[in-house]
Amino acid sequence: MSNTANTSTQRGRTETEFAKPGIPALTGPEGILYDFNYGCRVQVPVDGWHVRMTDLDTFNVLLDEAVEANAIITSRRKYFVRFLLQVFDGSRLVFSHAFDATKQKVLLHMARLALGDSLAWLPIFDAFREQHQCEIYMQLPEHLQPLFRESYPDIHIGTEAELKSQTYYATYYPGLLKPFSERDHQPTDPRISNMQDMIAYMLGVPSEERRPKVVIEDTTRTIAERYVCIATQSTAQCKYWNNPRGWPTLIEHLKTQGYRVLCIDRDKEYGNTEYMNVMPEGAEDFTGNRPLQERMSLLQHADFFVGLGSGLSWLAWAVGTPVVMISGFSHPSTEFRTPYRVINFHGCNSCFNDTTSQFDNKNFAWCPRRFDKPQQFQCTAIITPEFVMRVVDKLIAERGLAQAL
Repeated sequence: MSNTANTSTQRGRTETEFAKPGIPALTGPEGILYDFNYGCRVQVPVDGWHVRMTDLDTFNVLLDEAVEANAIITSRRKYFVRFLLQVFDGSRLVFSHAFDATKQKVLLHMARLALGDSLAWLPIFDAFREQHQCEIYMQLPEHLQPLFRESYPDIHIGTEAELKSQTYYATYYPGLLKPFSERDHQPTDPRISNMQDMIAYMLGVPSEERRPKVVIEDTTRTIAERYVCIATQSTAQCKYWNNPRGWPTLIEHLKTQGYRVLCIDRDKEYGNTEYMNVMPEGAEDFTGNRPLQERMSLLQHADFFVGLGSGLSWLAWAVGTPVVMISGFSHPSTEFRTPYRVINFHGCNSCFNDTTSQFDNKNFAWCPRRFDKPQQFQCTAIITPEFVMRVVDKLIAERGLAQAL
């Protein structure tokens, strides 16, 4: 089980070698080197010494063999396992180490995170930190850092250069890794788990819904009238509300209820040459490359939010704003729980969770079941505005918002 190159895709990115951790970073007795920076790793100085790796939680022996001197021996599994590493010289136990990250530095190495991923996964990372009482280091895109620096002060969010300067006890690679059937870097197929559980399984923390913590810097209400925020854009056409009557009819309905309707997408127009999605008529234009803190301030004072299975829905949920989520490409169990989830099971649905297909984030028009049939993107094309209006009216009634209008 030598440290050979692995080819994997993380959030659509393929690397010739998934990791290049070099020689193990920690020193044991008699010239032994070890760490947990790409699975359990060990290097021994003497030919014929015996290495044993055991999962302390399942009691499975995962490796038990004589090894060559100076070869780097690694476990096959790269996700979190609580290893017991032992080295024997014949019957003599030379070295024994049970995984213990207490007060140790642990790196979470990921491809560039999107907004929704970061909001879903930061609570899992923090749960791992609390479980092991370790120091977590991770890189985040600059525009996401203000969301989390204050709300997760115990996680070290740094630049790539800062992270490389550290020596780590362990490194893990959270993400949606392709192919989804691959099991060396992820313990389960992400298509059958929700966005939080899939990472909880990878890091060995209890799977439960955890609302992300965010700090809103400016809580001043800037719009006096009652309003609703909407977000209509996404990163693939299958995630859009593909009913042409949808947004305009809903917006008109919200206005008749006395609401201003603010579109807070980053992009006013988004798509490709085949599909171009524009901000719906009737919405007020609050699009643009604005700081996420500004969007959080708007969301905090909105009566509710209407969006898709995308990052701004996760942001609204984090802020505590009621979310009406319109999605058919993903099963309702994929995202956070909201009583106002809109999906129409009469048509094709939940292709993202279908283990016979694999989401292609490079294909904007991905529609694995109906790409060559009438009514492509049927999952949301058949979600009528009347259906969404009924859910919105239910939210307004249940939360007593009608009396305030």
